[in-house]
Amino acid sequence: MITNRKKILVPDTLGEAGWALLRPRGDIEAVKYPPAIAPEPFRALLADAEGVVLSLTPFREPEVAAAPKLRVVCRIGVGYDSVEVPALTRRRVPLMTTGTANSISVAEHALYFILTLAKRGVVQDALVRAGSWDARYAAMPTELAGKTVLVIGYGRIGTRSAARCRAFDMTVLVYDPYVSAEAIRAGGCEPVSDLDAALPRADFVTVHCPKNPETTGLLNAARLGRMKRTAYVVNTARGGIVEEAALLAALNAGKLAGAGLDVFVQEPLPKDSSLLKSDKIITAPHMAGVTYESVDKMMAAAIGNLLSVFDGAIRRENVVNQEVLG
Repeated sequence: MITNRKKILVPDTLGEAGWALLRPRGDIEAVKYPPAIAPEPFRALLADAEGVVLSLTPFREPEVAAAPKLRVVCRIGVGYDSVEVPALTRRRVPLMTTGTANSISVAEHALYFILTLAKRGVVQDALVRAGSWDARYAAMPTELAGKTVLVIGYGRIGTRSAARCRAFDMTVLVYDPYVSAEAIRAGGCEPVSDLDAALPRADFVTVHCPKNPETTGLLNAARLGRMKRTAYVVNTARGGIVEEAALLAALNAGKLAGAGLDVFVQEPLPKDSSLLKSDKIITAPHMAGVTYESVDKMMAAAIGNLLSVFDGAIRRENVVNQEVLG
């Protein structure tokens, strides 16, 4: 008989792929909680929890303090801006993400945005539905072949987005201060070290970097102003990396051709948001990384990460705060 079972907290939205890994584990007690749980009841659950799996629930210093037995925190996904990483690091608790589980989905979504913008997909669909075929030449689509795309961030998702753009015969520029020029060239792309100098060259800019103090507001009014009037911006990373007010102002002034946004500073996006009043913006409800396939992979990866800590074989490659590994 197994005693001293390890208590873990998992969101009640955890899918079958995650539960399939937990059911055989008689040494673990999984307690479900709603992702929108209020702070106080969540902290009460943390009192004797050794592991936590997060979807949308924030995890900051008060949550860390409420969990004296905590050994690992795992995100279902790759973003972690809702987690106070330094608080975990001070306690030597690893924060783990799901690696490449949703990388393909996000890269495909970025390409979907690029294609839809270039081919004016929303406008053309509306013309057919309205029977306005005579207006179809007013703003014709463009080809991707021969165009230049600037990929900001060359990690798990950026590398995949770049490869897909290359398959469309695009010239791919890559801006990532943390990746060597050699590695970028090895992927068939051109490294750029000066973002301000690269922006005027781009027909498309797609954002794939994490949100942190360094990247918040990265594409501000000044930088958006350096882009071509015919250029497009795509953001499937995090809201706030592209300054929304500056983007909208540039679009309204005709200084940019359009944008594809899956992420926003405030989510859900308010129904009266000025962004929704622009016919130059196409949107998605933070779903770039969410497909049938990626959800299964993320659920399994998150639980697998957690179990790797308890089993003494931590998946080091999925740890955000590597300094806790020693």
